[in-house]
Amino acid sequence: MKEKQTAIVLSQAEIAPAIFDMWIETSLAAQAKPGQFIAVFPKDKSTLLPRPISICEVREDRKALRIVYRVAGQGTAEFSGYQAGDSIAILGTLGNGFPLEKGEGRKVFLMGGGIGVPPILELAKQMNADKMVVVGYRDSNTFLREDFEQIARVYIATEDGSVGTKGNVMNAIEENGIEADVIFACGPMPMLRAIKAYAAQKGIKAYISLEEHMACGVGACLGCVVSTKEVDHHSHVNNARICTDGPVFDAEDVNI
Repeated sequence: MKEKQTAIVLSQAEIAPAIFDMWIETSLAAQAKPGQFIAVFPKDKSTLLPRPISICEVREDRKALRIVYRVAGQGTAEFSGYQAGDSIAILGTLGNGFPLEKGEGRKVFLMGGGIGVPPILELAKQMNADKMVVVGYRDSNTFLREDFEQIARVYIATEDGSVGTKGNVMNAIEENGIEADVIFACGPMPMLRAIKAYAAQKGIKAYISLEEHMACGVGACLGCVVSTKEVDHHSHVNNARICTDGPVFDAEDVNI
């Protein structure tokens, strides 16, 4: 159930260059699922559209959400200046999350790249499986690494080779000789394409969360679509709306 409300910032810190970690007190936490997102509205009225930000973590009492985001423009730059006690307008919870039941009791890869790393944390917390977190970063600013290490085996890839495997998440899998029965992933499109190809080669399922610029966030504008095998009941073409039909899809169902 979607609801717009005014939440309260509990804390905020910069945990890597231009990467901010914010806890928000909100009743939406009670219904939040791994892989879902919220829309955050800037107070600057010249910035018309809300910014979609993935849910990173849910506090144990289900009364607060954690979002970890990159400053990428005017809206997120405004958010980065918020302090504890400030109000923040949000809409949520949005999108369909990861299908936890598909990984229960199995050997799973939980994979994230760049700003696609944060949504994997709550997934790792809730997934009851033999889980291996495989995450990729640009450099040694491996934000959230300590959080992951408390709950799963962690394999890291960095583009510059400063931590873990030099290269990307697929290089980390190969270098460490690890395998899984199913994959859950969030990250940039080149990474997701590589994961889809790897899953097809191995004959395993992959569930991928697509990153996309969104306008309305509720499926009305058709501004964020992905080509699909099946005809969408809303647009009557081979497209799906990432904001409502996703952001998580079975990799076999989307053409990326």
